[in-house]
Amino acid sequence: MGVDIAEEILEYVRCRLDMIIDHIGIVVSSLDKGIEKWRRLFGYDQLTEITTNTRQKVNVVFLEKENSAIVKLIEPTDDSSPVFLFAKRSGGLHHLCFRTENLDAEIARLESESLRILARPQPGEAFDNKNIAFVYAQDGLNIELIDTARKANILFRK
Repeated sequence: MGVDIAEEILEYVRCRLDMIIDHIGIVVSSLDKGIEKWRRLFGYDQLTEITTNTRQKVNVVFLEKENSAIVKLIEPTDDSSPVFLFAKRSGGLHHLCFRTENLDAEIARLESESLRILARPQPGEAFDNKNIAFVYAQDGLNIELIDTARKANILFRK
């Protein structure tokens, strides 16, 4: 087996082990209504307090359910928010978020695979100001990338 092929196989295995889904991002017009809807319809509980992301002009909250994916509800802060029109049209799936061990390396790898970088790494308030990035994976799919499992403003339950 040639060195190039072995390196490609190692990169493929590393990527498969490294990239895991952290959460699913859903745009809503109202966080309060969204939280109640996800609780009532799907049994999700609020994991965090509402956090404002000033760079993206959104309010977000994380929801959790045992043995299920974490959901991040996203509400525009005003009509200048990038998700304002999407929320006005009823919202829906905005992104999948993958957690990786090396944000910069994954961005470079995905860029080499012809994915378009929407936002280079910048602090995200919902992740205690750890860096986040966004890429467009085609077929209408936005991907958020993070390299932390931290969530800001976790609610503590008794």
